[in-house]
Amino acid sequence: MSTVSQIMSRNVVTVTPNASCRDAVALMTRDKIRHLPVVGLDGVLRGIVTDRDLRHYLFKPEIFRSIGTVPVARLLSEVQVGHVMSQPVVSVAPDTPLDKAGQVMLEHGLGSLPVVDHRGLVGILTETDLLKQIIGADAASSDVEAIVVSYP
Repeated sequence: MSTVSQIMSRNVVTVTPNASCRDAVALMTRDKIRHLPVVGLDGVLRGIVTDRDLRHYLFKPEIFRSIGTVPVARLLSEVQVGHVMSQPVVSVAPDTPLDKAGQVMLEHGLGSLPVVDHRGLVGILTETDLLKQIIGADAASSDVEAIVVSYP
């Protein structure tokens, strides 16, 4: 049976809780990703910030009223990731079977799962990773990413 560690992404882009949301958007845009694990200076996984979290922040009535008069970049610069991230974060261990990880994602409505072991964050499993596994190694990677990835 396949496990999370066999298909997870190991080079995970992360952000700290005190980074600005504008910085998070810049990372997401640069790396064409939608999920950023939030890791404290101590290396402990604190949460996850997603493109959805950022949209929800911007659509809060008190923030949304400012759009059009205040640049969105400024609105995002004024708030730290720690204030908009999802927490507690749902995560899995590297030895978790893929079907169990997929079930967790489905039950919680998640597009990704941080992968943690006793050392901390070791990877991230995304819905793209699962689709690639389902479709098989012969599938063109760009075709799968076009189906799933809609970065900001």
